[in-house]
Amino acid sequence: MEYGGSFRLKVRHIIFDYNTFPARLFDLVLIGAIVLSVLVVMLDSVQSLHADYGRLFYILEWFFTVLFSIEYVMRLYAAESRVRYARSIFGIIDLLAILPTYFSLFFPGTQYLLVIRFFRVLRIFRLMKLMRFVQEGEYVKEALIASSRKIIFFLFFVLVTVSIIGALMYLIEGEAHGFGSIPEGVYWAIVTITTVGYGDIYPQTVVGRMLAAMLMIAGYSIIAVPTGIVSAEMASMHTKIDKGVKGDEKCCSSVEHDRDARFCKECGRPLEGRNGVQEKGPITP
Repeated sequence: MEYGGSFRLKVRHIIFDYNTFPARLFDLVLIGAIVLSVLVVMLDSVQSLHADYGRLFYILEWFFTVLFSIEYVMRLYAAESRVRYARSIFGIIDLLAILPTYFSLFFPGTQYLLVIRFFRVLRIFRLMKLMRFVQEGEYVKEALIASSRKIIFFLFFVLVTVSIIGALMYLIEGEAHGFGSIPEGVYWAIVTITTVGYGDIYPQTVVGRMLAAMLMIAGYSIIAVPTGIVSAEMASMHTKIDKGVKGDEKCCSSVEHDRDARFCKECGRPLEGRNGVQEKGPITP
């Protein structure tokens, strides 16, 4: 039993850690397998390639499915809490990455579900810890959460604006010029204010073109607003971190510490009892 426990701990370090050579090698191999499997799915969707290399794609798909199945079982075996891992977002993604291939084998007509295999690319986000992007991702996530109320209010303002402009355009242009209903006018306003400009519907009267011109000009400033809100929040968070304060009055969660560290290398606070501090060590789901 002692050997089994030691072996499980070693497997956990390889799978969930990121600061050892075996763990980095495991992540690199897995990233390569994910990229190749997604490439196979993309190429297999091309009819000409499927007709010539369909058999090869089928064999490769089963190879990757078996490989990811073994990896999923290893994660279940090594996870500190198997139930928590199985119910986590990444655990569900791992399961969805392998189930469609098995379903297509036992249930006829489910081959269309194989497109779900493309969700494998989402697993790369978990493996990006290899390149030390975890803290940067948390930094952006916290900035988005902190500015979410402002962004929601701004989106509500945009929704009200395009609704009013769409209704006005319906009254100005009418069915004769392609604006057959208010929803079509709102659709045109959304396409215009986002500077997409499909061109399937466009105003033809002088008043309608003037209104469209004002909406186009407003579109440039509207696109910049969410970016400015998030950027300002990130700059504010950066200032707090420089002063040793971050959200919960701690900068420790934004700093990577050595495994045996007792104090934060940035602000000098004790690390005992901290919440959310990223250490160099095994990462458990």
